[in-house]
Amino acid sequence: MALEFKTQNTYQEYFTKAHDMVRKSVREFIKKEVLPYIEEWEEAGEFPRELYKKAADVDILGMGFPEEYGGTPGDIFFKLAISEELMRSGSAGFCAGLGSLNIAIPPILSLGSDELKKKVIPPVLSGDKIAALAITEPSGGSDVANLKTTAVKDGGHYIVNGSKTFITSGSRADFITTAVRTGGEGAHGVSLLLIETDTPGFSVSNKLKKTGWWASDTAELFFDNCRVPAANLIGQENQGFYGIMINFQGERLALAVMANMTARMALEESVKYAREREAFGKKLSGFQVTRHKLADMATLVEASTEFTYRVAAKIGAGVDQIKEVSMAKNFACMVSDKVTYDAVQIFGGYGFMRGYLVERLYRDNRILSIGGGTSEIMKEIISRFI
Repeated sequence: MALEFKTQNTYQEYFTKAHDMVRKSVREFIKKEVLPYIEEWEEAGEFPRELYKKAADVDILGMGFPEEYGGTPGDIFFKLAISEELMRSGSAGFCAGLGSLNIAIPPILSLGSDELKKKVIPPVLSGDKIAALAITEPSGGSDVANLKTTAVKDGGHYIVNGSKTFITSGSRADFITTAVRTGGEGAHGVSLLLIETDTPGFSVSNKLKKTGWWASDTAELFFDNCRVPAANLIGQENQGFYGIMINFQGERLALAVMANMTARMALEESVKYAREREAFGKKLSGFQVTRHKLADMATLVEASTEFTYRVAAKIGAGVDQIKEVSMAKNFACMVSDKVTYDAVQIFGGYGFMRGYLVERLYRDNRILSIGGGTSEIMKEIISRFI
């Protein structure tokens, strides 16, 4: 019995010919500039800095940002199409590193002064500078409201002391959108501050060694009496938690897309392998247990992808989706957990071997239900709405 699973996206109500043109451009970029080198970059723990410039030249970095800052206006599905094609690199770490601006820049765009926007956004979108977001601390994890890094006003500056950890692009970022404590305890004492990494007193750890996402440079950041201009305050003092929460909605959608694509690629690899691999005198696809496993995997991938697209469409229409995007992220991560696990099982010993895509997908998948708010935090958010 031949397998006839179709794993391509079929949701034309979301993607137009214009989206498909962008998708094709990114696919060609990945094929030419990334796939021949991705194994090398995974081992190195980073990809070349000049790749930001190359990505900017084909509108990957600027998509969805205002034209006045060097961006390319487009609806939310242009961003999704780009994200899905970047994931075709097979390296979620590469995608996270190249896309760190998508969590670092939005708070500046939404809340920053005109001067700060003009200073930071154009060079980041052009690929000349790298931006990162720094919220998580060694002692806090997901407990954003109780962060410890302090910023004390001193004339026209803030004096910043503390540390951040697990910062994607942290080793080489030029601009750090940083959550700091400017007021009392709790969420109402948190502000956002743009810190330039050439500021005296700023330092970075060696790259952190991770289970997955190898191609993204990840670091711990240290602030020792860093004097940061007060003009670098993003929004109002002690109102930073609001900006963080706004940012999380987009980050969680992006992680749901990453999880769905991780699962989709694991499914595709499994279907291909089942058609080729023989055991006990016949193809794996000849065994009902394999076909049924693949059928379950395919069903989950389709359901999760459609749910994520629907949430994205509502976000794009300006509808508040705090609950739904939390659901989409959790569901996508549960699906990806299941599908990558089953993919490795189908591959057997080869699924545990470096050099096989499903092995990397399995490793890279694990962080998705932790980053951008853990599954447990997502459930707390959902429970408040129900």
